[in-house]
Amino acid sequence: MKDQLFSDARTVTRSADELQTHHYTTGEIVMRIWREHLRPRLGLLLLASAAMLLTAATTGAIPFIIQKTADDVFVAKNQQMVYWVTAAIVVVTIVKAISEYVADVTVAYLGHRFIADLRIEMFAKLASADLSFIQTVHSGRLLAGFLNDANLIRQTASRSIVTLGENYLKVVILVATMFYMDARFAFLILLFMPFAWFLLGRQRRKMRKSTTKSLQETGDLSALITQTLRGMRVVRAYRQEPREEARAAHTINRALEFTMRGTRARALSSPSVELLTGLGFGLAIYFAGTKGVRGDLSLGQFMGFMTSALLIYGPLKSAATLQTSLQEGVAAASRVFGIVDRETKLVEAADAKPLVLKRGQIEFDKISFAYEPNNPVLKGVSLTVPSGRTVALVGPSGSGKSTLVNLCLRFFDPESGKVVIDGQDIAQVTVGSLRDAIGLVTQDPVLFDDTIRANIAYGTKPEDEAQVVAAAKAAAAHDFIMGLPKGYDTRVGEAGSSLSGGERQRIAIARAVYKDAPILLLDEPTSSLDSEAEAKVQTALEGLMRGRTVLMIAHRLSTVKKADLICVLDQGRIVEVGRHEELVAKGGLYTRLHGTQFGIAGGHVAESENGKATDGSAEDVRLEGASVGDADDEDAVAVVGS
Repeated sequence: MKDQLFSDARTVTRSADELQTHHYTTGEIVMRIWREHLRPRLGLLLLASAAMLLTAATTGAIPFIIQKTADDVFVAKNQQMVYWVTAAIVVVTIVKAISEYVADVTVAYLGHRFIADLRIEMFAKLASADLSFIQTVHSGRLLAGFLNDANLIRQTASRSIVTLGENYLKVVILVATMFYMDARFAFLILLFMPFAWFLLGRQRRKMRKSTTKSLQETGDLSALITQTLRGMRVVRAYRQEPREEARAAHTINRALEFTMRGTRARALSSPSVELLTGLGFGLAIYFAGTKGVRGDLSLGQFMGFMTSALLIYGPLKSAATLQTSLQEGVAAASRVFGIVDRETKLVEAADAKPLVLKRGQIEFDKISFAYEPNNPVLKGVSLTVPSGRTVALVGPSGSGKSTLVNLCLRFFDPESGKVVIDGQDIAQVTVGSLRDAIGLVTQDPVLFDDTIRANIAYGTKPEDEAQVVAAAKAAAAHDFIMGLPKGYDTRVGEAGSSLSGGERQRIAIARAVYKDAPILLLDEPTSSLDSEAEAKVQTALEGLMRGRTVLMIAHRLSTVKKADLICVLDQGRIVEVGRHEELVAKGGLYTRLHGTQFGIAGGHVAESENGKATDGSAEDVRLEGASVGDADDEDAVAVVGS
């Protein structure tokens, strides 16, 4: 990208910010910060204000001390005044130093406390946000909101408090001092300030827009870094380091361009104030010098007035440029509040009651669902999972198996139909009681960067060493855990990176064993295990599943042969139901899936008594035209919805 110092690169554009759900005005942002974060700490704010008032007052006293020093000490030669001036300087300096310290620390705490509260709000919102939102926004962009956006808000908030407080107070006191000494000179110095404010006002929109785009690019960079680090093995295996470096350079250069747009807007504000204020100084010195030559103005008056003018320059410049720098914080706050204010579609009913488990029977009643409009994933599916039975869901990828599990946990709500547990619509029970009743083991085990013990006992009752060990043994994990340097106190690393895939899965199964929930949802829990470990875990799962209601997603059909009922899904509908042997004999979709996995020609199989296929080669499987099967099990009924 060609260097652009003093002009914008017009070819660099950016689409709308995905984190902003509402256009917040500057007034809305400021009032919200005051109402939610500053007013509750009014005592600290008053302390900071008092300290800033003292700082401003002591600053305003300096011109009078300078005037007295010039007139009474150097001109009138008053010996006593030397002592009084010296004492006054010492007192003013001490008071000013203490008040500045108190103001700086208090304002800094208010800023950091505000951002800490805001980050807590953001995390709470993300923890309860709809999965549809979490899955569509890259984690790197959300991380950038926590770090960059929130920190920029803190800097702006702290700067604004100081500017609105201390600097405005200084401006008011020093202006009053200048008008007290000579109103005409004060008017000359301040004559050009309205023009400066007008010029600065034109920069506000550009500053906010450029800051928003810069923060978006920073989020993209965070997403790219996160993605590259997670996929580093693939990047290196395919020798794509140069490509990833180029992508990072492109994103960084775009962020630089948008940052420079804001920098140019902010940089223009300071010279504008400086130029116009300088013109006022020039006029004031000209007229003061003319009066001094004629003897109409004493040296002390001139020095006192000019000291006031010099002291007011910094605060006045800071106060005048606030409206441009404030837009940085407003832009960042719009993104952060866009996360905090995002409405959660999945809400708990006002009269929700705890789930009362009697048998643990699950019913899906005419369920329809779509992640995207006009692209349904489930189409009127009805299914009963009887209490204490195991129902397996099989079918091609994208047929809706995982969606049924997500609906059961109420990660989403169906567009039509309902999920019922023991006669209770789960939309009418408390979410906490629902999820307490369900154990989940996913295909991709999720572990946290903590000890193995903490991961097994995650989210349930207080840790019990004996139960943790028992759960690990039941999941065939105890032996490999004891072989680790610190045993159950071994940290698993980021996402369990220090363990193998099979070891991570066994820890996840141990977590479900430890929870001891009456309902189990299993998403191919043995998919990443080797044959020996799979055999051990299958035995453990059989013990765990006994007496519980189990809904199992299966990709490997060898794991579902013992299920009480198998439901075959295709394109959002249940097309076959029955037991393993029944479905294999029907010659439908399940038969073809079975034939594909086990290499059986034509998708048909003849099995011997020991369950091994006696026929041979595989052929391609087409999934169209599968027929609907009928359930023969009187206790496990699946109804195909329209």
